[in-house]
Amino acid sequence: MASLFRDLSLGHSKRESPPLKPPLKLQQLSIMPSKPTITTTDLDSPLGQLATQLTDPDLRSTAYEIFVAACRTSSGKPLSYTPNPSNSDSTTNHSNHSPNSPALQRSLTSAAASKMKKALGLKSPGSGSKKSPGSGSSSGSGQGKARRALTVGELMRAQMRVSETVDSRIRRALLRIAAGQVGRRIESVVLPLELLQQLKLSDFTDQQEYEVWQKRTMKVLEAGLLLHPHVPLDKSNPTSQRLRQIIQGAMDRPIETGKNNESMQVLRSAVMSLASRSDGSLSEICHWADGIPLNLRLYEMLLQACFDVNDETSVIDEIDELMEHIKKTWTILGMNQMLHNLCFTWVLFHRFVATGQAETDLLDAADGQLAEVARDAKTTKDPQYSKILSSTLSSILGWAEKRLLAYHDTFDSGNVETMQGIVSLGVSAAKILVEDISNEYRRKRKGEVDVVRARIDTYIRSSLRTAFAQRMEKADSSRRASKNQPNPLPVLAILAKDVGELAVNEKQVFSPILKRWHPFSAGVAVATLHACYGNEIKQFISGIVELTPDAVQVLRAADKLEKDLVQIAVEDSVDSDDGGKAIIREMPPYEAEAAIADLVKAWIKARLDRLKEWIDRNLQQEVWNPQANQEGYAPSAVEVLRIIDETLDAYFQLPIPMHPMLLPDLMTGLDRCLQYYATKAKSGCGSRNTYVPTMPALTRCTMESKFAWKKKEKSANTQKRNSQVATMNGDNSFGVPQLCVRINTLHRIRSELDVLEKRIITHLRNSESAHAEDFSNGLAKKFELTPAACIEGVQALSEAVAYKIVFHDLSHVFWDGLYVGEPSSSRIEPFIQEVERNLLIISNIIHERVRPRVVTDIMRASFDGFLLVLLAGGPSRAFMCQDSQIIEDDFKSLKDLFWANGDGLPTELIDKFSTTVRSILPLFRTDTESLIERYRRVTLETYGSSARSKLPLPPTSGQWNPTDPNTLLRMLCYRNDEAASRYLKKTYNLPKKL
Repeated sequence: MASLFRDLSLGHSKRESPPLKPPLKLQQLSIMPSKPTITTTDLDSPLGQLATQLTDPDLRSTAYEIFVAACRTSSGKPLSYTPNPSNSDSTTNHSNHSPNSPALQRSLTSAAASKMKKALGLKSPGSGSKKSPGSGSSSGSGQGKARRALTVGELMRAQMRVSETVDSRIRRALLRIAAGQVGRRIESVVLPLELLQQLKLSDFTDQQEYEVWQKRTMKVLEAGLLLHPHVPLDKSNPTSQRLRQIIQGAMDRPIETGKNNESMQVLRSAVMSLASRSDGSLSEICHWADGIPLNLRLYEMLLQACFDVNDETSVIDEIDELMEHIKKTWTILGMNQMLHNLCFTWVLFHRFVATGQAETDLLDAADGQLAEVARDAKTTKDPQYSKILSSTLSSILGWAEKRLLAYHDTFDSGNVETMQGIVSLGVSAAKILVEDISNEYRRKRKGEVDVVRARIDTYIRSSLRTAFAQRMEKADSSRRASKNQPNPLPVLAILAKDVGELAVNEKQVFSPILKRWHPFSAGVAVATLHACYGNEIKQFISGIVELTPDAVQVLRAADKLEKDLVQIAVEDSVDSDDGGKAIIREMPPYEAEAAIADLVKAWIKARLDRLKEWIDRNLQQEVWNPQANQEGYAPSAVEVLRIIDETLDAYFQLPIPMHPMLLPDLMTGLDRCLQYYATKAKSGCGSRNTYVPTMPALTRCTMESKFAWKKKEKSANTQKRNSQVATMNGDNSFGVPQLCVRINTLHRIRSELDVLEKRIITHLRNSESAHAEDFSNGLAKKFELTPAACIEGVQALSEAVAYKIVFHDLSHVFWDGLYVGEPSSSRIEPFIQEVERNLLIISNIIHERVRPRVVTDIMRASFDGFLLVLLAGGPSRAFMCQDSQIIEDDFKSLKDLFWANGDGLPTELIDKFSTTVRSILPLFRTDTESLIERYRRVTLETYGSSARSKLPLPPTSGQWNPTDPNTLLRMLCYRNDEAASRYLKKTYNLPKKL
């Protein structure tokens, strides 16, 4: 034992000559280290909190005592550095550092690279003056002489900031212990107890230092034997109670520690009794420093000595040798490789955190060491180890997740490398916690849980939700700041832009890092952002009641954002088994385009509803005044076309991305409004049937009755016809000039449709959202209903004008006067004059493009009326064969009116419409017998053998034809001839009068 502790020198023994002053640099290293870079952290040690008030310096001092004691060897010859004879300091140094402690005296050099540092990827201490304490390359103070290399003991003393005075005191005490306990191994000694007995007040500078040291030593005994014993202690153990009383007394006043002192003997008895207890294994080891967590905290202090005192972020180059000596404390501290790996992981990690997270080397080293811990965790089921493991990993994981759950607040492109190390450390810790400690995980099939991917998924979603909330608050602040500026952006539009930038930044900066653990990290990120923004945009959409610039701006921004996010998700999922379908399913569409479309449709509907109401209101007030403007069309038409033009302008000014898509909706609506206008414009104006009188019943005619019936028949016909057009007589809006204005109006609307359609094409060309196919699809840009409605309206109105003039306005000279009584005295000239006057009025009002149409209809109505007078004029009219020339001359005059010496209607057109009249007129030259014979033959041909016994009365078809039985019958009815009258009396018993 004496040889074990003989001269435990870091420098000298008290038995030898006093030491010389050490070199300046070693003094500075020992007493005045450079300012540490370690800062306070919010990390409590997961290795356990002591139940006694032992500070870190207390634990460091105790750990150093254990280190020095454990590093003694039984060999008497040290492995010492032999200085160069040329070194002027060699004699001094050699005498100063006695070679009797081989383990501590082994000289160190940093020439060879540390295997451990290489394995952990750690950097060497900084160059220049910040060399490792063990480095021998630093020169003396300007003398250019190489300094002696430090021994392991000297290095450890410097690293643990122990003064030479304290070190010398410990060595002296250990020598005394060795002298008194020859042959005993150090692990069978209770070191604090022996130090208490060997060190006296005289070994300290003053009473206060001695009392502080004694109290600290007593606290160590209390912690190791009473509070945190290796073997659990029975509370009723009298020895423990006695020791507790002694320690409590020593806190009040120092105890006498002489060898033969009673109090010391009582203390020794109690301490040895408790330290000798074992867990059943045969061993001479004293258990005073191997209880958890005391042993772990002491070992933590030793491991911290591996960091350079001049560069707190670097591990010393001599870590291999130092760690070899530190491991010699395992027997005393009850440590093993698994606990070492766990403690070293914690120390590396804690140093990274405490030094401001500047050195990723430390982080990588901790991560590498954690891989060793992971292997250990799979091989042991020790509950104590599992508890410490769980606590340590939880502390690491808690710290990492505090940053990773909001990694956008912690990292950026400048420090993203640090993030990679923290993620790796965090997921490794989580994997061990879940897979090797969690009972719940073991109960499940491991294939069902991907711990690492699940953690990364959680980090991504949590951090992006936090980042989104911050962007939203920022967007809101930005909106408030710009509220007094013109056209400030809506909050959600600002937010969409910010979220898009956030997604791009995520893809470029963070996703490449996270992809190592989660192959679809970018997809998860954009799906999270999509959901966050989706909550806001859906709420916004549900609150929109009308199309506003702000609403469209927000919805367009949302649509662009969604497309960008989906694109990132698709690109990120190219290599996935499902092609990214799972991620896309997490991104239900915002339906922003659909929302815009719905708003635009509502806008269109509102405009169309207002337009229809306007049409109803204005057509009720429209008087169709020919003098309203030079063109002779209604002011309401001008206004309705202006409104449609303004509506189209307003539509294409909407800031929407779908003008071509929704244009058909608008066009259909406008088309229907114009169709409605056209329909309303012609409604109530009458038709051919309105003005053409009802055909009177068939009668046979005699000369005697003809003049008697004239006045009565005229009165009856007039009354009947007037009742049919009574609705028009009291309304100026249905006069011929007004009807002409209506015709002009519909013609104007139809001609303006081409202008509107060309304007729509121009709008489309200027639209940012238009494509080539939008121009090829002509139907979407055309009015389909209105042209037909206008054409039909013009036709109907033209016919109404014609038949109104002929049968209503000129009835006094036509229906009521032409050929009434004697044909020669009631010819067609008065009617022609009136028609000519009306044609003049019409030509002054009606547009030249539709004028031929109206004149043609008047001619057709005149020809129809002429035949109606001849074949259904009632009993007041009767014709003889000699009247045929008069009739033919009158009809020629009527045709000449419309030919107008070549300035009127084309001859071909006149001939076309006069065909029927010209086919009937020859019948008036035909004698009665021939007419009767022709009638009988045609009727038999028409009705067949059933007509042989009695000829049936042919119905009126209205289609006059020289081969039509009804037409021939009417010729006989209006033939002023006795033979005709007799035949009709005999065949059908027709009356002579109505």
